[in-house]
Amino acid sequence: MTSTPVTEPAAAGVLVSPAWLEAHLHDPALRVVEVDVSRAAYDDWHIDGAVLWNIYADLRNAEYRPVPTPAVQRLLEQSGIAPDTTVVFYGYGPAVGFWLMKLYGHADVRILDCSRDTWRGEGRPVGSTAARPAPAGYPLGEPDARLRAGHAAVLDAIGSTGTTLLDVRTAAEYAGERFWPSGGMEPDGRAGHVPGAVHQPIDDLYDDRGAFRDRAGLREVFTHVGLDPDGELITYCTIGGRASTAWFVLTQLLGRDHVRVYDGSWAEWGKLTDAPVEVA
Repeated sequence: MTSTPVTEPAAAGVLVSPAWLEAHLHDPALRVVEVDVSRAAYDDWHIDGAVLWNIYADLRNAEYRPVPTPAVQRLLEQSGIAPDTTVVFYGYGPAVGFWLMKLYGHADVRILDCSRDTWRGEGRPVGSTAARPAPAGYPLGEPDARLRAGHAAVLDAIGSTGTTLLDVRTAAEYAGERFWPSGGMEPDGRAGHVPGAVHQPIDDLYDDRGAFRDRAGLREVFTHVGLDPDGELITYCTIGGRASTAWFVLTQLLGRDHVRVYDGSWAEWGKLTDAPVEVA
């Protein structure tokens, strides 16, 4: 049986308020997903009924490369997500989930417009028992090449006048002082940046509630990026989280066209022995 789509005022678009999500939290057509890099925060507490997507365990393989389509399909099915499900992401990396769903053409995807701490601080429903939704069938097609860039596309973009490579990591990562954002290096990897990449950290995207700033504030963040539709942007970071966030803001909130995510990002590029690397 086809479920009834969850409705919301059109002005809200891809962002949902905590009040709206609480009101619809147990709608059968809605699934809430927390995206994080470990189980620790989720096991401590999570939005009531939410499932967990662990970036390292579910969305990346042992070499930190993106998992293939069959693994994504299994994840969706185990999460109780069907083609007509409304999916709301929150947590450490909600834009990773949003971008992934759009990569495979899912129609109704949203992001909770506040931090997880704000949700709990406002006394909204939380739980500590892992959700186990009934499996759903979801036959995935091919990913949309207009949203994803592989390392070959990044290599082709070096020196191209039509494509800008956008490195959204910290200054230390860009300069080659560290491989991982936590400060560590990778034994078989090189730190630095893709030659010619524009450095554009994505600080100050959120207000003190963890909600996205208004359009004017978001435009201020992307001072080194043209927001007109001409030319292509390819965003990258370390494992795709910040790159997906930049893609989300640029395309969904600021209306920028022709943006792709290099989801292999530095975890892949920095370990390719033949990939060119620059340091500041």
